Amino acid sequence: MAEIIKIITTTSSRDLAEKIGRDLVERRLASCAQINGPIKSIYWWKGKIEEAEEWVCILKSRKALYKTIEKEIRALHPYELPQIIAIDIPHALPEYADWIRDETVMPSNK
Repeated sequence: MAEIIKIITTTSSRDLAEKIGRDLVERRLASCAQINGPIKSIYWWKGKIEEAEEWVCILKSRKALYKTIEKEIRALHPYELPQIIAIDIPHALPEYADWIRDETVMPSNK
């Protein structure tokens, strides 16, 4: 089951989170995008503590698509260092895992 993953990124606006999610789902790189927020982030950045209101975009996909998704998020994302993390999903309802695989496609090498 570890071939399916959840990818998480954060953005400064709901619109941007939706743009990233919609783009990746429309291109069939992700089967689903869930947008949550706003959230408050507190973090170290360049030697000091920063605070920001952010939105979370959670994507479901296949592990084999991670590098392509990472590249696409970076292309759409304005942050110098965006959060882009993937979490293996070791267990899921088998039919749900099948749905993730069925709704995503590997890009062709054209």
